[in-house]
Amino acid sequence: MSLPDWRDSSFGSMSRAALWLEAEVGEGGIFTKTELRNAFTDVAQIDRRLRALRDYGWQIDTRRDDPTLKLDEQRYVKKGAEVWIPGQAKAATKQKASITATQRSKTMLQDNYLCRSCGIGAGESYGDGGAAAQLDIARRHVLLPEGAEETQLVTECNRCRVGGHSQEVDLQLLLQDVKALSGIEKAALAGWIEADRRERGALERLWGRYRTLPAESRVALATAVNEDLAQEG
Repeated sequence: MSLPDWRDSSFGSMSRAALWLEAEVGEGGIFTKTELRNAFTDVAQIDRRLRALRDYGWQIDTRRDDPTLKLDEQRYVKKGAEVWIPGQAKAATKQKASITATQRSKTMLQDNYLCRSCGIGAGESYGDGGAAAQLDIARRHVLLPEGAEETQLVTECNRCRVGGHSQEVDLQLLLQDVKALSGIEKAALAGWIEADRRERGALERLWGRYRTLPAESRVALATAVNEDLAQEG
């Protein structure tokens, strides 16, 4: 079945934007705001009409969602409801409500303005010469112990967000793993949770230095450690 012409002004501007994506861009395609505005010179605020499609299941990523995009680029990822068909726009339900400024500020404050996946802060360098980290709010699907599923907000950097759109956390499984820890391990975990950070101990730092050694030096260090153990035993 052929699509209606996106130039047909008898359709609403949101429907025309959807048809333009299908006809001119295609799923997976990249377009710019300039290209969009040039196509709809007769429509005011076409950017807003395009964004409204997200409420009907259309996935349109920006650089915030996909750091590989340039600042003025967007990617048409997935088609949603066929809003140009009478009744479809009304029947479609919003996939997810927009995150408010209050929710955004509260979540970042609770997360100490750090990415909860990698620990980087806003404006910090990843150490690879690329762009500095930018923080945003991601939705995380959490399976609660009683079996219900809940969507919770978490702070993530732009890099971690790319691969975390469908990430899900099983809180019950995590609680079971915690209960299986020894008393010493639980105490260490409790300290990390209270401080909201984990410092590498002297033993871990030594292990990291050991792993950088050439084979001969690793053998020498292993021999020395075993000799000390034998003497202490």
